Amino acid sequence: MAQRTIRIRGARTHNLKSLDLDVPRGRITVFVGVSGSGKSSLVFDTVAAEAGHQLNETFPPFTRNRLPRWSRPEVDWIDGLSPVVVIDQRRLGGNARSTVGTATDAWTYLRLLFSRVGTPYVGESNHFSFNDPAGMCPACHGLGEVVVSAVERFLDLDRSLKEGAILLPGFGDGGYWYDRYADIGEFDADTPLREWTAPQRDALLYGGERAARLGGGLPKDYEGVVDRFERIYLHTPDQLSDRKREVIARFTRSDGCPDCCGDRLKPESRRVTVGGRTIGELARMEIAELAEWVTGVTEPAVAPVVAALRARLDAMVTIGLGYLCLGRATTTLSGGESQRVKTVKHLGSSLIEMLYVFDEPTVGLHPVDVAAMTTLLEQLRDKGNTVLVVEHDPAVMAVADRIVEIGPAGGERGGELVFQGTFAGLRRAATPTAAALTRRRRVVVSPRTPRSHHRVAGATRNNLRNVTVDIPAGVLTVLTGVAGSGKSSLAAELLAQHDGVVVDQRPVGASRRSTPVTYTGVATAIRRLFARRTGLPAGLFSPNSAGGCPDCGGLGIVYTDLAFLDGQETVCATCRGRRFTAEVLGRRVDGLSIADVDDLTVAEAVDRLDEPAVVAALGHLAEVGLGYLRLGQPLSTLSGGECQRVKIAKELREAAGPTLYVLDEPTTGLHLRDIDTLLDVLDGLVERGHTVVVIEHHLDVVRRADWLVDLGPGPGRHGGRILYQGPVAGIAGTATARALRDDPQA
Repeated sequence: MAQRTIRIRGARTHNLKSLDLDVPRGRITVFVGVSGSGKSSLVFDTVAAEAGHQLNETFPPFTRNRLPRWSRPEVDWIDGLSPVVVIDQRRLGGNARSTVGTATDAWTYLRLLFSRVGTPYVGESNHFSFNDPAGMCPACHGLGEVVVSAVERFLDLDRSLKEGAILLPGFGDGGYWYDRYADIGEFDADTPLREWTAPQRDALLYGGERAARLGGGLPKDYEGVVDRFERIYLHTPDQLSDRKREVIARFTRSDGCPDCCGDRLKPESRRVTVGGRTIGELARMEIAELAEWVTGVTEPAVAPVVAALRARLDAMVTIGLGYLCLGRATTTLSGGESQRVKTVKHLGSSLIEMLYVFDEPTVGLHPVDVAAMTTLLEQLRDKGNTVLVVEHDPAVMAVADRIVEIGPAGGERGGELVFQGTFAGLRRAATPTAAALTRRRRVVVSPRTPRSHHRVAGATRNNLRNVTVDIPAGVLTVLTGVAGSGKSSLAAELLAQHDGVVVDQRPVGASRRSTPVTYTGVATAIRRLFARRTGLPAGLFSPNSAGGCPDCGGLGIVYTDLAFLDGQETVCATCRGRRFTAEVLGRRVDGLSIADVDDLTVAEAVDRLDEPAVVAALGHLAEVGLGYLRLGQPLSTLSGGECQRVKIAKELREAAGPTLYVLDEPTTGLHLRDIDTLLDVLDGLVERGHTVVVIEHHLDVVRRADWLVDLGPGPGRHGGRILYQGPVAGIAGTATARALRDDPQA
C-alpha cells in the first residue's frame, strides 16, 4: 500500500533545528511563518532538494551531469517522496529571444499551424521561428530590435569643443580624436555648440553630404562623429571590452527593427496568413483575444494543432494571464507573472502522484484574482498530487488541508515547528501568524497633506490610455488595480518624467561572497574601523582582498569538482572556515576579530561596535526588521522577503535630500506581521521628506496610504484608465473597493 505521508526526521538545513514533521500526501499543505523562519529551508532546500536529488540518481552519471544540480539537504532521513516540480518566483530567462509564446510552447503550435495551412506556403515550422536561421529576420537576427546611436546624448550644446562638447570618450580637448574636429579650421572650437548653426552641428555629427553642403575647409574624407562612433563601437567584430560595453550602454538605445518592425521573422514568413492574419499580428494580440480567434480555424488537417494551442491559451486565461501577448519578452515579466507562466505547462498534465512545490503563487495577483489560483491548487490536488505551498495570503491558507507554521521568529530564533493543523485551528493558536490573522486593520482617516505634486502627462506606455495624473509629493501613494491594469506602466512613466529610486523585485547579488553588509556598504565602515584601531590597511580586513585565506580564497570552504558526481564542499583546513589569514584574525577591536564580527547579528553588532558610522549604517538593517541576520550570512541563504528589505536598507543608507522612491510590491515574501515593520519603514521615509509610491495588492498597505490611484477596470486592453484617485476612504465601485469592503480583517 502506498505511503500516505512524507516523513521528515532531523532536518537541519540553514536554521532548521533538527525538525521532525509528517506531511500528508495527496493534500494541499501550506507552510507559514515570519520572514526568515525556515519555511523555504524546509520546503525547497530540504523536501524538494532531496526529491530532486533522488530522481537524478536514477539516471546514468553521464545524464546526471546535464541535469539541474540539487544540493543534498542536512537531514537524517526523508521518505515518501515523489518526482518534484518546483514552481518558484525566479524570473524567466534573461534571454532576449525568450517570449511568452516560446516559454509556454504556444508559439510551437502556432508555428506548426502556419506551416501547414498558411498561404503562401514557405516551408516547415522552423521558417516561423525567430530563433532559427531559416526564419529569423536577417537585419535584427530575430531579436525584433536593433541597437542605434542615441545621437541626442552625444553633445552638450552649452559647451564648446574645447570645453568637451562631444561627450564620447576621446573627443575632449587632448583626447585622441579631438584634433580631427577642433583643428581642421571649419568648426569654431571656442564657441558653445548651441550658438552654431543647425547645418554646422549636422556636419559635425553626420559628415557626408551635410559636410559637403558647408563647403569650406572640411577634408573630402571627413568622417562625422556618428559614423566614427558606430565604426569603432558598433561595427567591429572583435570581442567587446567592459569599457566598450559601458560606452555602448551610455550612447545607444534599442529601436524597433526597421525591416521586420518587431515581428522578428524574415520577409517571406511575415507575409504568410491564416484566416487573414499574419503570425506577427497574432503575436501582438492579447492571449484572451487570440484564444477566441483560434476557434475560427476549422481545417480538419490541423484540428489536433488547434486543440493543443487552444488548450494552452485557455490555461493562460484561466490563470490570469489573458492580458499578455505571445510576443511579450519574458525579461519584462514580473516575478508573479513568471511563476504563472511556468504553471501553465502543468495544467494539462495527466501525471499523478507528483509533488508540486509553489513559492507564493499569489504574488502579483489582485485579491479578486486569488480565487483562480486557489482553484488551480485544488485541481492539482484532486488529480492525486501532493501540493506544498509557501504562502502568506490568508485566502490560500483557507483552502489548505493542512497548515504548518515554522518559527517562532526569524534567523537563529526560528527553525522550529510551532503549529500544524487546520486553518480554523491556526486562528485559535498562540502563534505569530494567528496573532496577525486576528488583528483588525483600519483605513487611514487623517491622510498627510502633500507639499506638491509630480505630474505624469499624456502617458501612453503599453496599455495606458493617454493618462495624466498628479502623484502627490511628500506622502505615501499606492497604485492598485488588477494584474495587467497598467500599474507598472504608470510607475515607469513617473520615473521617466521625474528622477527617482526604484526598489523592485529583481534579486540582489547572491554569490557566496555577498552578504547584507557588503551589499549595503556597511562592510566598508567596519573595515575602516579595524584599520584605524589596528594600524593595518583596510584591505586586509576583507576576505576578498589581501587579508583573505590564500588556500580557500577567503571563502572558508574548499570546493572539489567531482566531474559527473556532485561536487564536494569541505571546511578549509587552514583557516577552519574563518576566511582570513592568521595575522588578520589576531588583530582585535573591543575583543573581537573581524571574523567574530561576521558572526554577530545586526542587533548584537549595534551594541558591541562603538563606532557611530557603523552603528548608523547597521541601524538601517535593524530598522527594516533584519536585526536577527548575521553580518557574514551569505545573501544566497536569505528569503525573498529578506532580500527585498536588504534593498530598502541600502536605499535608506544612500538617501540624501528629498527623493522619489518607487517600490514594486515590497510585501513579496513578507509575513503579515512583518508588513507592519515595512509600513513603519515607509512612514519613516515620508516623515524624512521623501515621496513614496508603492505598486501593491496587499490590503494592509492600501489602508495605510495617504493617496490611492486605482487603475483598470480590467487587464491589458481592458485597462489603462484611472478609475479613482484620492484618499483611500473615498474609493467605491471598483475591484479594489470591493476587496477592501469584503476583507475579513477590515
